[in-house]
Amino acid sequence: MMSIPDASGVLIFTPRRDMRRSVFDALDADGGFVLLSARDALQLEALLADAPPLQVAVVGGDGSDDVRLGMRILRSFAAYRDIPVVYLVPDGPLTVAPDDGAPWLRESAIAAELAQRVRMAVAVDTTPRPVEAQADYRFAFDAGAAWVVASAVDGCIVDAGAAMSRLCAEDAPIQGRLLRDVFSMVDGAAWPVPDGDGMACVLRRADGMEIPGELDVRHLVDGAGSHRIAVAFRDLRAGDTAARALSLLSVLDACPSDDEGLGEAAAMLADALDLDVVGVWAALPENEGGPAVVARIWNGPGQVEWAEAADLPLLKVCLSGEALVRLGDGRTEVPADPLIEALGLTSFVFLPLLDERRSAIGAMLAGRRRPAGDGRIFELALRAASARFSAALELRRARDQGRERGLVDTLTGLPNRLLFHDRLDTTIREAERTGELFAVLLVDLDRFKGINETLGHSVGDQVLTAVARRLRSSVRGSDTVARYAGDEFTLVLRHIIKREDVLRIAEKIVQAMEVPLHLDDGSELQATVSVGIAFFPDDAVEGELLLRHADEAMYGAKSLGRNNYQVYAANVDTAQQQQGELKARLRHAERNSELRVFYQPQVDAGSEDIVGMEALVRWEHPELGMISPGFFIPLAEASGLIVPIGEWVLRTACAQAKIWEDRYGLGLRLGVNLSAVQLMQPNLAGVVRRALEDTGLDASLLELEVTESISVKTVPHLVETLDALHAMGCRIAIDDFGTGAASLDYLRRLPADRIKIDQSFVRNIGVDPDDEAIVRATIDMAHRLKRGVVAEGVEIEQHLQFLRANGCDELQGYLFSRPLPTVTFDKLLGERERLVAEGQALTVA
Repeated sequence: MMSIPDASGVLIFTPRRDMRRSVFDALDADGGFVLLSARDALQLEALLADAPPLQVAVVGGDGSDDVRLGMRILRSFAAYRDIPVVYLVPDGPLTVAPDDGAPWLRESAIAAELAQRVRMAVAVDTTPRPVEAQADYRFAFDAGAAWVVASAVDGCIVDAGAAMSRLCAEDAPIQGRLLRDVFSMVDGAAWPVPDGDGMACVLRRADGMEIPGELDVRHLVDGAGSHRIAVAFRDLRAGDTAARALSLLSVLDACPSDDEGLGEAAAMLADALDLDVVGVWAALPENEGGPAVVARIWNGPGQVEWAEAADLPLLKVCLSGEALVRLGDGRTEVPADPLIEALGLTSFVFLPLLDERRSAIGAMLAGRRRPAGDGRIFELALRAASARFSAALELRRARDQGRERGLVDTLTGLPNRLLFHDRLDTTIREAERTGELFAVLLVDLDRFKGINETLGHSVGDQVLTAVARRLRSSVRGSDTVARYAGDEFTLVLRHIIKREDVLRIAEKIVQAMEVPLHLDDGSELQATVSVGIAFFPDDAVEGELLLRHADEAMYGAKSLGRNNYQVYAANVDTAQQQQGELKARLRHAERNSELRVFYQPQVDAGSEDIVGMEALVRWEHPELGMISPGFFIPLAEASGLIVPIGEWVLRTACAQAKIWEDRYGLGLRLGVNLSAVQLMQPNLAGVVRRALEDTGLDASLLELEVTESISVKTVPHLVETLDALHAMGCRIAIDDFGTGAASLDYLRRLPADRIKIDQSFVRNIGVDPDDEAIVRATIDMAHRLKRGVVAEGVEIEQHLQFLRANGCDELQGYLFSRPLPTVTFDKLLGERERLVAEGQALTVA
């Protein structure tokens, strides 16, 4: 067995989100891989700039310009010049050949074969070997194919896969037979046939049996010139049933567990497996009336009278826990039963529906009036479906019991506040006895009031139901999810080994909510959540106090912009001590070369060309790594350290901007933030003037950003200071617009050239109509005041289209690029220059 080295890195590079998801799922399920992903060439370059330890690249080889550019970038790094690459190609005819004869894999085979391909690419042995040992012919075909390899000289089969051996289980070994004797082409073509996919043929076994199917053929030549013919055969007899069964199982869980949902699931089961009948009975012990039909599907001729449950002997046998499988093969006698006789069933299964204690709580009948030629798939699919019906009956039973006692929320089916407190108290008692660590999470929907007010309470109910489903799917069966009140949900996560496990689940919840919700009218809506976390026993040992601390942490998450999670800070003294230590370290951060300036591009909304950049300071702590600016900037402002740090950022950014202006001549505008503390400095204009003079940067290329929350009351002489900077030729921008309380008169008095719309409004485009209205009004107001407009936080295509349609001038956000270190931003500008030069050359040609 080949093994991938410890801490091996796998690069996933494809513009297609669905393909990235498939690759992630395939490799993550296998384990042992460190996965890094890039969706476009720009993101790839930024990722590679950090020099991650990569051993293999998985590339979506669709032949697009972005993929080709990404491959050039990948090979331009010396560390990855010879990195093995596995290309993924679409199903169907191969229209785009991967570069350099690299190995490739069809998209449909990702789940089954990608992990092994990646391991082979990492552990590849370059020692020359005979072609039989060197080639892995399975990867020329889709997953699951029965394959053989033959000599091109005489068509003699020299190797065969396990699936082909199973297919010919009653034959003599297929090795040594000739291709023309095994595969007869329907169109009469003689061997050797050329490369092709889906060619109709008949497989002739040695015992004379003929099996209809399709062939994929590949002619393979290795480096030594040896020629082989690889052939994959697909048996068409069971393929249709298998495909329909898989399709059925993929959607069955979406059906509700009420009578209507069970009927829908039964109808889907009958359609997918071409059944004449599907019947489901519930036989809960507490039901005094005996077994009751909850779903009944009949696709046979005429009307059939179903006998009472008490008169069906096979139903009684099934409810005793015994499964009855009769597939019409003549090997077992069919017991007498009035329902089976009335329906005229030749093949059927009668399966008990079992609860978690393995007690029968119902039964399922499924059958046909003809023999089941696809018996194995037929039985397996039905057993999987019966598990779904069992779970539905058990869930409905628990909900009915809960509703009777007033313990279950009627909308979501989750435990309500009363039942949650009971479970929390029980968990605390058990934890006190066992020493268990557990966590309480409070999940609150962001801006849910706006959804109810603008879209109506029916839509709000759909959102709450969808959120409940996603929360349940994000945790384990042993955890508790409850609807606490309104748009608040509470969770108890038990059996916690490490606190980091809870943080991963919280991150999973936040990410799950970022996927748009599908409403009943076919539209989509995005709802985010804020999550607060408190731990037992570290944060509290009483249920009410745990919930209070989780609530405080949740509001902390909201104060940081929503759509995130926060852990309760239990020890204020410890937190203050940590802040003091960080403040002392921050005093020496510049001298110790721990501060970094990153640059995020600003692009024209129409052309999407780079027109500017914002300088953003980062602190790379030697032990703690990158510290969030949202944490250390307030620390620097409170201590006064923001003044020397701000001057360092200004000088560093101006010097770098001058280098780029001399190198590329793009006239890029440089945005630098000014804090309230800096604006209070009487010599600020002099500091800026000296920075421009010392670096040689033209004042017209410097834009100083002032947050809207800074007012004339908090910063005396604010207008005079900004007027002096404007008179020097610098531009002024109002940052985070919409989050403060600036009046129109205040905006009119400030010498502002541009307004930057805060990202909290932009991110709710397509989600919150109120925020959309604010964005439209801000753009219109700014243009009437002859100010330019920049939108921050542009992350998805929907944001781009909305802002472009409403006349926004410039855009900034992760849709185009995250903040980049100096080296990576320089490469971005260099690549832009190269692409422009190539475009001009093509125009001239």
